[in-house]
Amino acid sequence: MREKAASFLDSILGGMCIGIGGVVFLSCESKVVGAVFFCLGLFAICTFGFNLFTGKVGYVFQRPLRYTGFVLSVWLGNLIGTGIVGYAVRAARIAGIAEKAAGMCQTKLDDSLVSIFILSVFCNILMFIAVDGFRNNPHEIGKYIGIFLGVTVFILCGFEHCVANMFYFSVANAWSGRTVLYLLVMSVGNACGGVLIPLCRSVKKAS
Repeated sequence: MREKAASFLDSILGGMCIGIGGVVFLSCESKVVGAVFFCLGLFAICTFGFNLFTGKVGYVFQRPLRYTGFVLSVWLGNLIGTGIVGYAVRAARIAGIAEKAAGMCQTKLDDSLVSIFILSVFCNILMFIAVDGFRNNPHEIGKYIGIFLGVTVFILCGFEHCVANMFYFSVANAWSGRTVLYLLVMSVGNACGGVLIPLCRSVKKAS
């Protein structure tokens, strides 16, 4: 029980790290600069061993069935963590960034579900490359280059990251039934993108 509680806390902290990354992104006038500094979120998660749904879901077919329950708990913890940061920011001096987040959220919610799903799949292909590269790249510099490239590219391409969007929806206070539906589609898309490379690896090994 204590181990599960610690793991759930790591999921909340992972969500908070992404939320802080979202804060710096919204605070930058330049999208490129914001994308670069957003990398702090994944850097902190990988460095301290926190849990992130988009990083963990890629291994769901390589682990026992109970791992799926763990991944779902990570998703919930990330939601809580991003919500803490988002609503805390709304009560702070920097609450003005919520207006920028609101515009972003409206663009997402005006998009079609098919488009959202496709952009989510592409996002987590990059996130798996970043996270798996951090885990397995034997070179220290290579580990962090993977994080930098994966995060920066998905933001500049406009791909959809469900945990980052949890923060944007929270800081913009844009929650509704439609928002929940879109977030679930983003999460499924991220899951599909995350397992794509591992499944291809498995097929290649089996052939």
